[in-house]
Amino acid sequence: MLILSVETSCDETAVAVTRDGRTVLADEIYSQADMHALYGGVVPEIASRNHIAVIGRLADMALQNAGITKKDIDAVAVTYAPGLIGALLVGVNFAKGLALSLGVPLVPVHHIRGHIAANYIAYPELEPPFLALVVSGGNSLIADVRGYTDIRIVGASRDDAAGECFDKVARVLGLPYPGGKPLDDLSQGGDDTAFKLPRAKIDGCPYDMSFSGLKTAVVNIVHNAEQKGEVLDRPSLAASFAAAVSDTLVPRTMAAAGGLGYEKIAIAGGVAANSRIRADFVKAAAEKGRTLFIPPLRLCGDNGAMIGCQGYYEFCAGRRAGMELNAYATMDVDDPRLQMQ
Repeated sequence: MLILSVETSCDETAVAVTRDGRTVLADEIYSQADMHALYGGVVPEIASRNHIAVIGRLADMALQNAGITKKDIDAVAVTYAPGLIGALLVGVNFAKGLALSLGVPLVPVHHIRGHIAANYIAYPELEPPFLALVVSGGNSLIADVRGYTDIRIVGASRDDAAGECFDKVARVLGLPYPGGKPLDDLSQGGDDTAFKLPRAKIDGCPYDMSFSGLKTAVVNIVHNAEQKGEVLDRPSLAASFAAAVSDTLVPRTMAAAGGLGYEKIAIAGGVAANSRIRADFVKAAAEKGRTLFIPPLRLCGDNGAMIGCQGYYEFCAGRRAGMELNAYATMDVDDPRLQMQ
């Protein structure tokens, strides 16, 4: 089954062609990072306008590179939640028009489910059930993946997402947007014990997380140094910050896996590209004797292939959307609406 998939939840325009949920025939991505870097973060209106400008061309490129024509497409899958509402609407409306013109089913896909599905592309042997940690710019959550379309949240951030904190900390340290990689690079030469940073805990909710206090602590350290005219050890602060995020994510994920009896753990989302977090998960999984799945860097960020992969399983589960399909800025990965056909 050939699915053309569309992803426009933030500032990447992505269109892919996948076969049977596991094989990627084409995955075209247009990044707007350079445009938004001028403002230190994503400007929703600019993101929406640029999605409109390039999405048609990307779809043509995906079909050409996959070696197929529009008539070969069996279904169209699209991210419809969560994300920037204007950006989502561009992808949803494009997908609706394409599905209608081709006379093929339209399959709605939740963005977080797509991130989890990126592991199916990287690891064809991976099948539910397993535990998944999704850490991205807008979401940080631990999920019980009982089936391809049966996913339940067991822990989540009570405030900021880990990815947002990476971008904000990178910005206050004078690093370019997006801040994940520059911050990772800066941290390589630092001492991760140089700064004592908070690791928040939520009473009665051992798998939940909080990152706002950590972000504020780093901002205060930087501003305090600037006000006193002191030279700040930026590499060590970056390393200490990465260690604090990892110390929040890794123990909770391992504990949740143990509590639910899972031997398989999958990591997904843009923050999964961080070298410290990846290394700490590899070490922890080896110590606990659990099998770890982390997608390659190219599949950690937003992409169309992951939407096509999850779209296949949503299609198999009977999920279809009509021309009334709308976009949603917020929606939990286990929202009851996701079970509606």
